[in-house]
Amino acid sequence: MFGIGTQELIIILVIVLIIFGVGKLPSIGTGLGQAIKNFKKASSESEIDVTPQKEKLESTPSKPQEPGKKA
Repeated sequence: MFGIGTQELIIILVIVLIIFGVGKLPSIGTGLGQAIKNFKKASSESEIDVTPQKEKLESTPSKPQEPGKKA
């Protein structure tokens, strides 16, 4: 009932070509491919770091301050 046939795909492709133009299609395809690749990589990782950014900064050792310089 809600399947997308070849006619619908052709219409969608024509609309995309009109909106973005032929020159932008390779960059759109590259960006979409990288997004899918990153999503698959992130979903397959077993460990996810959920530490808030503030705690990460506090737990990392800071560089020693050079003598004569104020903070």
